[in-house]
Amino acid sequence: MKGKLYLVSTPIGNYEDITLRALKVLKSVDFIICEEFKEARRLLSNYEIQKELFQANEHNEKEFAMELLLKLSNGESAALISDCGAPLFSDPGHILVDMCISGGIEVIPIAGANSLILALMGSGLDFEKFYYYGWLSPKKELRQQELFRLKKINELIVLLDTPYRLKSVLADIVKMFGKSQSVVVAFDLTMKTEHFYRGSAESILKQVEKSNLKGEYVLLIDNSVRKNFKYN
Repeated sequence: MKGKLYLVSTPIGNYEDITLRALKVLKSVDFIICEEFKEARRLLSNYEIQKELFQANEHNEKEFAMELLLKLSNGESAALISDCGAPLFSDPGHILVDMCISGGIEVIPIAGANSLILALMGSGLDFEKFYYYGWLSPKKELRQQELFRLKKINELIVLLDTPYRLKSVLADIVKMFGKSQSVVVAFDLTMKTEHFYRGSAESILKQVEKSNLKGEYVLLIDNSVRKNFKYN
């Protein structure tokens, strides 16, 4: 019989946010596929789990996907995890999942922490409908072009990016959407430093510059025609 590939969601900051089912799967599989060895070992060590690790990231996934597929085809089971949160969201693993589905190997997602959902829940915004864009280009000119196109989408827009680009992204939002554009920055979710910055793009940019704020975040642009309140 062929093995199974479990897509296991892991905590995004607070290790207490892992599910009982996720722990059961991580303990039962034959091996674990991770994004980075260091992060995976730290996570598994916290739960006293020891498993053989295989790395699959943006640089080597295509090269090693076939090797992992063969192990699954021979009856071994595996868990795919990202550094944090739900696998495959702006993370590697898509090539392997596609190959498993094509090869008749069962792919099973395991529920758990997800920064996108938590940011929406705590934002205070109407998120019955939203547009998930993910990561913007790291290049300023291309990033501004992307934001110009996004401005035409009248929905709540969800963005992700690296901690060190928060100030640059906010500055570009001010330029492309305007100073008064309503935004929410869901910062360091599930951690002791968790905070929701709600206000105009300009006001939050000033707070970020003043505090030299750096950390994991989800950025929401309230460009929806269904706005039920405005920030001052």
